[in-house]
Amino acid sequence: MANTPPPDAPAPRPRRRGIYVLPNLFTTLGLFAGFYAIVAAGRGQFGAACLAVFASILADGLDGRVARLTGTETDFGAEYDSLSDMVAFGVAPALLIYDWALQNLGKAGWLLAFFYAAAAALRLARFNTQPQVYGKQYFQGLPSPAAAALVTSAVWAGHNFDFPAWVGTPLALLVTAGGGALMVSNLRYYSFKEVDPRGRIPFFAAVLIAVGVAVVFTNPPVVLLSLFSAYAVSGPILTLTRRRHWRRRSRASAPD
Repeated sequence: MANTPPPDAPAPRPRRRGIYVLPNLFTTLGLFAGFYAIVAAGRGQFGAACLAVFASILADGLDGRVARLTGTETDFGAEYDSLSDMVAFGVAPALLIYDWALQNLGKAGWLLAFFYAAAAALRLARFNTQPQVYGKQYFQGLPSPAAAALVTSAVWAGHNFDFPAWVGTPLALLVTAGGGALMVSNLRYYSFKEVDPRGRIPFFAAVLIAVGVAVVFTNPPVVLLSLFSAYAVSGPILTLTRRRHWRRRSRASAPD
């Protein structure tokens, strides 16, 4: 017979459930920056909106790392992070580039912006529900923060250099359609998760990092647009290279 408490025993107190402050604080900062980017873009303050999106990217890189380092990873944190990412890397870049250039295309412009936002949502849902096909070393499809950085840096460069419509609109079409399509693709992208920030690096690598930071600050919009464009193109190149490698290995191992 199962042990049952006496009838006059006090009812057990429900377990108190809470959330960890530190990692979710960074997630909230990222969500706030993404929301502010939407407001600033609607006012035509494209420089401030672009900085806000990049602030969201920085906060997104810190919240998960802080949670892992402090042992405070929770299901709540993971869900909250995904919702924040949808605002910062899906809705904010889509509205930002729509307000900057895509609105010149009328209905086609906002449909293209919606396509990007929907692709970001699908990319996040796939990442949360499906196993990592390529392991921890690679992402399946362009990560949503990188896609947001690609779109945002295009707007930032176009705004700073005052691109005319015949330049800005095709650029907006390219990065919006391309970024959305690459997010939902099966292309392989290097994840950089094997890089340990706590590990030691050679002195020459430290010099290269310092030089890289200096180069970025010489002209942030142009340098960031170049970097994230190169990363977006790296996916198709890496995938095709590995497919050729596997085909050669399969031909070499096939019996005569």
